[in-house]
Amino acid sequence: MALLLVVSDSLITAPTLGGDLVAHQTVGHLPRPGLPDDPLTSAARPDPRCPVEVALAALRGRWTTLVLRELLRGRESFSDLAAALPDLSAKVLADRLAQLTAAGVLERHREPGWPPRVRYRLTERGRELGPVLQALWDWGERAVR
Repeated sequence: MALLLVVSDSLITAPTLGGDLVAHQTVGHLPRPGLPDDPLTSAARPDPRCPVEVALAALRGRWTTLVLRELLRGRESFSDLAAALPDLSAKVLADRLAQLTAAGVLERHREPGWPPRVRYRLTERGRELGPVLQALWDWGERAVR
């Protein structure tokens, strides 16, 4: 089975799990039936206003989805996240938390007192990613069978 992408009103196929995987380079996305015809969904090159590109940009980078998974499980502190993801370096974890905060997915809260403590909490936008990650999990489970 191949992924269908739209390029100037013609369909092309892209490799899937059965073939070589390549980095995500979107040229447009085939809209679901019933969605309004929108030039952003059939652009000839990536458009930063494309809703799919916006969503994928929020999830970009290795480890990002795993960090989100742990936040959705209720882990809020840097140390709790680091313990849950022991193979993730502190630098990459800090980068991913900053990326998710900049994307409006997380809020960073500094708690009063000493030693300084910071909690990361999902925003409404971040909580909305829960079903998206579940859908990706479900799709991946079916794809590896």
